[in-house]
Amino acid sequence: MEIYLQFLCNGIISGSIYALVASGFSIIYNTNKFMHFAHGNMVLLGGYVFYSLVTSGVPLIIAGLVSACFLSILSVLMFRLVYSRLQSKNASNVILLVASIALLGLIQNVIQIIYGEQVKVIDLKGSNESLEIAGVIITPVQIVILVVCIFLFVGLYFLLNKTNLGRSMKAVANNQELAKIIGINEKAVKELSFIIGSFIGGIAGSLIALEQSLAPAHGVNLIVKGFTGAIIGGIEVVPASILGSYLLGIIENISIIYISSDFKITISFGLLFLFLIFKPSGLLGQKSSIKK
Repeated sequence: MEIYLQFLCNGIISGSIYALVASGFSIIYNTNKFMHFAHGNMVLLGGYVFYSLVTSGVPLIIAGLVSACFLSILSVLMFRLVYSRLQSKNASNVILLVASIALLGLIQNVIQIIYGEQVKVIDLKGSNESLEIAGVIITPVQIVILVVCIFLFVGLYFLLNKTNLGRSMKAVANNQELAKIIGINEKAVKELSFIIGSFIGGIAGSLIALEQSLAPAHGVNLIVKGFTGAIIGGIEVVPASILGSYLLGIIENISIIYISSDFKITISFGLLFLFLIFKPSGLLGQKSSIKK
């Protein structure tokens, strides 16, 4: 029984990271209606920025906030220089998808040029010390991940449901033309979705850098996990994307009891294909979940 509790805990930790990636991805998708696959390498870039700051002596909290703000600024430039210009020319979602994949590769190459191919690890004193709680082994960093995720998800709930910005984002997500008619600045809302989604991504990157290693190729894995989690829950409903990500993390880790951990990515792809074929709207999503 204890082994199941341990892997359940590990799944919740993994799911927390996936949920941060998925929620940012979902926020951007909902208002823009295209797949911003470059989000995976943006998250990774946030981790590298955090690594540079921490190894230079910057306190962890400040480094995390600076990394998140840096990603937000970069996302605005990306939106204005690439996506907004393509949208103004009535580019199809296929063109926007190709652009996002090109940006995914570009960011990875920039990371490789600046940081090289070697794996980067942040070595903090005491970060790997294990604590036993009710028979479950957990590290201080993992506790930090859980606390930060709870704080962010509660804040995100209030932002999306209790503020004018959140209501504007929902209006643009539901009907862009109607949103324009009632006076909502559609372009500004789309830009803000990139800012919010990338800020969350920056926090995710910082947490990944704290717990795991960083390598230029990890960004693709992050977007696969975030996208899969969003599809499982329902990409058009941010809380559903978060729920789907936790389910993915738990399923992956429980499966390790029976199969090799090398098959984690295979499990993700298998679940992704199953949901795309049989339940593309996700567990709690809307029927028109993925736009062509």
